[in-house]
Amino acid sequence: MLIKSKTILVNENQNHCLSCGTTENINKKKYCSIRCRQNLRQKLNARSGLLQALNARYATFYFSDTMIIMDIAPSGFKEIYRFSQERVAGQNPAEEFGKMANTLGRAWWAEEQRSRKKYLASRYVLNLAQKHPAGTFLRPKLVKIPTIRSEILCYLGMEKGDLHSTQLTKIIKNSYRQQAKIHHPDLGGHASKFRKIHAAYKELLQWSENPRFIHRRGFPDKWFYDGENKKWVQPIPVKKD
Repeated sequence: MLIKSKTILVNENQNHCLSCGTTENINKKKYCSIRCRQNLRQKLNARSGLLQALNARYATFYFSDTMIIMDIAPSGFKEIYRFSQERVAGQNPAEEFGKMANTLGRAWWAEEQRSRKKYLASRYVLNLAQKHPAGTFLRPKLVKIPTIRSEILCYLGMEKGDLHSTQLTKIIKNSYRQQAKIHHPDLGGHASKFRKIHAAYKELLQWSENPRFIHRRGFPDKWFYDGENKKWVQPIPVKKD
């Protein structure tokens, strides 16, 4: 049953999978498996037609141990519309989102058939939500994600945060020297491993001369629907200081 919820807090004290919520074997990862992440993304995208019907500029989906929540910012409205539903034991967030979206979709179609007006059907569904002033919600963040594969950084013992440093070239060269002391064949290392390290070094140096990034909007703890692309994207990575 859809309910008009009170403020909902997601437990941030324990790391959990951002797709299913499990805390088992998650360690510092954001997802318990690639399949789990893909499953939720597929469920979200399969029902993006509802958000298109509601003319959503953007939307978010997230969940706690007791609730699933979808916030929508429709074009032409100053409010954020929150749809929420109590969780059912034994069901994962992907399944529960599908059922909630189906309920809203059926309500939209029933009103559209009754009124013969799509805008009235959208208004009817939005009236089922709890409204919040848009100013009380954070806007989606824009992040720059370097177009460098993680394994390239691993070969040099570097972190993703290093790619944003003003001393990047120096960091790359110092990291290469450190790895060469360990893995160079003349010092007892394996030639195949050192070739990979050297190739990673060359690739990173080339990238540092002309850095390229993928720009993404979103939230670090919520799935994000971009109305321009009409697709859901997973939570954005958090930049470490």
